[in-house]
Amino acid sequence: MIRLRTGGPDRVVAVGAHCDDIAIGAGGTLLTLCLARPGVRVDVLVLSGGGGEREQEERAALAAFCPGADLRVTVLKLPDGRMPAHWEEAKAAVEELRARTEPDLVLAPRTEDAHQDHRGLARLITTAFRDHLVLGYEIVKWDGDLGRMTAYQPLSLETAERKVRLLQEHYPSQRHRPWYDREAFLGLARIRGIECHARYAEAFAVTKLTLDLGE
Repeated sequence: MIRLRTGGPDRVVAVGAHCDDIAIGAGGTLLTLCLARPGVRVDVLVLSGGGGEREQEERAALAAFCPGADLRVTVLKLPDGRMPAHWEEAKAAVEELRARTEPDLVLAPRTEDAHQDHRGLARLITTAFRDHLVLGYEIVKWDGDLGRMTAYQPLSLETAERKVRLLQEHYPSQRHRPWYDREAFLGLARIRGIECHARYAEAFAVTKLTLDLGE
């Protein structure tokens, strides 16, 4: 296991196809980052769930997952599960985000995600943010699409527990889902922790990474 340490990012973009995607896939990473770097700017774009209960949940959750951050959240109203049919609207939203941000880090779905909304958004991100570090987060679900990951953010016990607590607290609309529970979230985090010699971790797919190991 090779650990590369860099200065923490000052500007972060986080995108999700649905409300709760970002928190499930990268909530622990956002907590870790925002607690370490007060005032970090976090621009969030969510494609669906706007205008109702889901947006309210998302805004409250992201405020909790990004304590002390300069947080800016946009939640659109694209139909859940229909992103391919609304490709132009999604593309325009991502391009508008790119035009107003110059992030050091982008958190997005993986391009290998089996859900068509996640996968479509991931492909838009890799074309809009061509010269940026993009970490593709994972979401456990029925499809069985978890894969071999290439980057890890270790989570302290306190952060892992806090992530699960915030997920349960801020997304009551999702509690009825059979996979939405403490065991699922901590179980995956424990497996990813084993893979990087930590107790818990979040894992990410990195499609392309440029190194500068010189002066």
